[in-house]
Amino acid sequence: MTSIRFNARRAILRAAAALSLGAALLPSAFAADNFPAKPITLVVPFAAGGTTDILARIIGQYMSEDLGQSVVIDNRAGAGGNIGAQMAARAKPDGYTLFMGTVGTHAINESLYKKLPFDPVKDFQPLSRVALVPNLLVANPQQPFKTVQELIDFAKANPGVVNFGSSGNGSSIHLSGELFKQMADIDMQHIPYRGSAPAVADLLGNQVAIMFDNMPSAISHVRSGKLVPIAVTTAERSPELPDVPTIAEAGIPGYEATSWFGLYVTAGTPEPIVAKLHASLVKALQDPKLVQKFADQGSTAYSETPEEFAAFMASETQKWAEVVKSSGASLD
Repeated sequence: MTSIRFNARRAILRAAAALSLGAALLPSAFAADNFPAKPITLVVPFAAGGTTDILARIIGQYMSEDLGQSVVIDNRAGAGGNIGAQMAARAKPDGYTLFMGTVGTHAINESLYKKLPFDPVKDFQPLSRVALVPNLLVANPQQPFKTVQELIDFAKANPGVVNFGSSGNGSSIHLSGELFKQMADIDMQHIPYRGSAPAVADLLGNQVAIMFDNMPSAISHVRSGKLVPIAVTTAERSPELPDVPTIAEAGIPGYEATSWFGLYVTAGTPEPIVAKLHASLVKALQDPKLVQKFADQGSTAYSETPEEFAAFMASETQKWAEVVKSSGASLD
């Protein structure tokens, strides 16, 4: 009799535990089924009108149509993207705050800044990279080199003579040049500017010799003949300039430096909601109309799994940490 009572009591406890677990899971499942029930905020850590903002708005439009709720862009510029990243990292993990991260916020800044107000890995759940933007190695036409090998030969024969402009210390444009210096084993002088526009202006005036500029801002000057395209920094040639070789094939095997952009959600967001957001994002990135809109901006649409994105981030962080250390760049 005692055994029967014990077994009955154990069965009741098991049933109660199962009911409790089911009740605990219901809110998450219900939230995912009904997500989104209100507008979603997409935090962009740079000012309106830049490449990050433009791509985010395109993505937001497509995801809004798919999810049935508005995706509202919130520009929070400053500190190389850190202000916006910190805001998104501290948001409620309910899927209603997305973040448009970059190679800066999630691969470079960790090594560049002495104190980072967020953790790129622990504070964010990656969804997918969304776009790749090649940098273009361009030179003023008055310079005595037109190819990667000619540039390397000239720099080795004239140490420290070649200077290269950038949009600022620690930017992807700056570090693309530092990576080139390391791999080519040459001495070039870095000239930092407050933004890409003034750097390009001095490049056009031959105040600086070369620049590793983002494709969207350099391509019009290449097409007009005001700048000489030497090579692209990506692993493959750009469809926009198919006759321009990659740096890797032109003389530095293994060289690759890409400005990339990715979408994140705050860490701790329920997995069903993460899955729903990822599915909507991938659907948008595979839409031919979006692909063309990205191409019009000099960007390549890209989609992957959250796991693939996380692995890519880890490799990028390690690569740029070594470049930052070698360059000596550091910001407060």
